[in-house]
Amino acid sequence: MSTIIKILPKELASKIAAGEVVQRPASALKELLENALDAKAQNITVIVNGSGKTLIQVIDDGTGMEQEDAVLAFERHATSKISTAEDLENIHTFGFRGEALAAISSISMMELKTRTTKRDVGTIVRVEGGIVLESAEVATPVGTSVTVKNLFYNTPGRRGFLRSNDNEFKHLFDTAQRTAMAYPEIGFKFISENEPLLQLRASTLDQRVKDIFGAKQTDSLLYFKDETEFAKIHGFIGKPEYGRKTRAEQYLFLNNRQINNRSINHAVFNAYEHMLEKGSFPFFIIFIEIDPHKVDVNVHPSKMEVKFADEQSMYRFVMTSVRHALISQDLLPDVGMRDAASGGETLGLKFTPRKSPTGDRVVEWRELLKGERSEPGRPSSKSQTSDRDEFDNQPSAMPELDSPQRGEHQTAMFSAAKIPLWQIHNKYIIMPTDEGVMLIDQHAAHERVIYERVKERFDGTEAKSQQLLFPQTIELTPGDAALVKQILPFLQKLGFSIKIFGQTTVIVDGIPTDVNTRDESAILRNVLDLFKENEHDVKFESRERLAKVYSCKAAIKSGDPLNDAEMRSLLDQLFATTIPYTCPHGRPVIVKLSLSELDRRFGRTPVS
Repeated sequence: MSTIIKILPKELASKIAAGEVVQRPASALKELLENALDAKAQNITVIVNGSGKTLIQVIDDGTGMEQEDAVLAFERHATSKISTAEDLENIHTFGFRGEALAAISSISMMELKTRTTKRDVGTIVRVEGGIVLESAEVATPVGTSVTVKNLFYNTPGRRGFLRSNDNEFKHLFDTAQRTAMAYPEIGFKFISENEPLLQLRASTLDQRVKDIFGAKQTDSLLYFKDETEFAKIHGFIGKPEYGRKTRAEQYLFLNNRQINNRSINHAVFNAYEHMLEKGSFPFFIIFIEIDPHKVDVNVHPSKMEVKFADEQSMYRFVMTSVRHALISQDLLPDVGMRDAASGGETLGLKFTPRKSPTGDRVVEWRELLKGERSEPGRPSSKSQTSDRDEFDNQPSAMPELDSPQRGEHQTAMFSAAKIPLWQIHNKYIIMPTDEGVMLIDQHAAHERVIYERVKERFDGTEAKSQQLLFPQTIELTPGDAALVKQILPFLQKLGFSIKIFGQTTVIVDGIPTDVNTRDESAILRNVLDLFKENEHDVKFESRERLAKVYSCKAAIKSGDPLNDAEMRSLLDQLFATTIPYTCPHGRPVIVKLSLSELDRRFGRTPVS
């Protein structure tokens, strides 16, 4: 009786398993580098030829191995890193599966030389196609040298799927560079075709980053550090204006292990809060430390993927830490002008962002509009006076005035400042600064104000609602009615008071105080329509999308005339937000023109 199920020969099984561990030359290099790190090497040298297809050699000065261990290391599932199932939950080493050397040797010609400090001679082991050909004593320095030749020589199908030499070399160099970055305390060399491309001495992380990327790029980075009971994080993030067009330059390390994690990458991206240009991605080098019991690195043989016990907490921790690092930077120039009469004192405001802005730090826009409206460009003294009185009673989470004469920061608002403001084309606010001029898009600015206010409501602040004298009954399509039911808790947080009747009828008897009461039906329908337009943007959760579309609908529009008091009120509210640079959709709120740029456009020589 013939059987269909057969046990694969050992040689074939080894080649299949090797495909999971060694996908390309860079995969083999990664495994060899991790072995060197586990051996506590202080110096590592990498030599490659033929983009790793011909030769990969890793030389380290680590602890080395005895002859018996050197031979046993080429067997599958042979490891010194773990011994019990419990050890898998507390992994502190890179290797632990015991597959790397066995997998690489089954599809290449390998030579291993190793020696410990206890012996005067070392060991050489030669393996070809997974078969040990030689094991003998040899003169060799303390440490280990592993040479891999003719990778995939016995699996021509796999070799045929490798990319071009340039592409494979890029992956090799990237692997070496990431390892060198993670361990600045280790000396590192990378040699390709007899040409040294990396020669890095042991140093600090700051110096290692500078050695790899150069002083100019390092100057565009911001160092940050944060720590909670859950985890620790530190590293470098790029300034928004230095965004990249690809995600290639994003370096993520977990307990010094290089990993890929889309959730964390998105947490960093989301922390920039649309400060990046559309289509750009942040540069970052981030190190996360977490209790090994709270993470599973045994997800894939490559050990590049991990799973966290609490994915959401890790996402929030990374996003919050990066966001605090960004908003703590003063990325805008001083807002004001030098006053010759006051000895060169700056009459203006300096943006001082808050890490955790709380309280009712902004004035309701519609409350401001209750004051007397004047013609565009002609401020009303009545509304100015009442508004300034109102601002004087607001909390001090506002921009601060840097007063050189008093030597201290004092609370100040645009309402009380002497800075002249102009509205042009009922669309933009123009304001002089000490370094040139600043233009503010009034709609985008108000969007940012409302967006942050809405997010605070979603986080628990009580929503403000105005009751309608005549409740509105609205008939919706079944799809829109289902959408209302889905996001009803968030609509209520915004300030909508909605009752649902039947399958397609809703009654609106209250709306947010941010919007006008001219057409309650249109307000809700527009919010639903905009929400559906953004529904394809799956990276944002429902409340994030709703905050974006509501702020767009409720904000003042391009074309709305503003008097002087209203412009100052808007700027007060804008500079009290955490990120005043962009609107929630990523468009710029502020455009700066320096004096040097203006001089250049007019063909003038700048006056120093």
